[in-house]
Amino acid sequence: MALQKKVALVTGAGTGIGKACALALANAGYAVVLAGRRKEPLMAVAKEIEACGGTALPTPTNVADPNSVAALFDETRRVFGRLDLLFNNAGTYAPPVELETLSYEHWRSVVDVNLTGAFLCTQQAFKLMKAQEPRGGRIINNGSISAHAPRPFSAPYTATKHAITGLTKATSLDGRAHDIACGQIDIGNAATDMTLLMASGIRQADGSIKSEPVIDPKHVAEALVYMASLPLDANVQNLTVMATKMPFIGRG
Repeated sequence: MALQKKVALVTGAGTGIGKACALALANAGYAVVLAGRRKEPLMAVAKEIEACGGTALPTPTNVADPNSVAALFDETRRVFGRLDLLFNNAGTYAPPVELETLSYEHWRSVVDVNLTGAFLCTQQAFKLMKAQEPRGGRIINNGSISAHAPRPFSAPYTATKHAITGLTKATSLDGRAHDIACGQIDIGNAATDMTLLMASGIRQADGSIKSEPVIDPKHVAEALVYMASLPLDANVQNLTVMATKMPFIGRG
């Protein structure tokens, strides 16, 4: 039965946006490969999918490790034989400290996960999508509105999200000849563990601390499913989903 379904791979699938998107893709009929560092959350998401009659393959993965990523895609190929959608969602951030006090280790950890991880997964997806029959597929990157209007003390996160936009464009161009489409979804204030501070207050550009509205991650998932539903000759290049009243337009 799994071989009759389209196959999606979601990184950072154990919690937050990744979990919401994995569940929505399964509900839309995809077999879903669940990638993430921790086994337990992946298994929990897999159980939710399977309880509703879906197909899931939980695969603990460190997206910053080339060997771990290669093993993830090898397992995807072994079990399902193909890949139709990659959602590069895994991400992290550094402590919100003044730029000159940020440690190299924190900088490197954000770059390794947010940027290098997305590149490594994209590279492996290209290999699989170019070789499979029918060939091609879709890659969607999780960007951020922070790339357009950064928050204070967010240099690593903001820099990597700028880079993701460049990776999206390069992937979109390089994939054309192989029927590989690539788009990006920029997300503002989805309610996850990463945005817990939004309710109690987060630093603004003027130095003040204010609470901000958030949105349910299911709205991001619905947008992702729409992007994924298009035929490969149509593409949403960029899409922004954000809390309507968050201070983004005019921020700074």
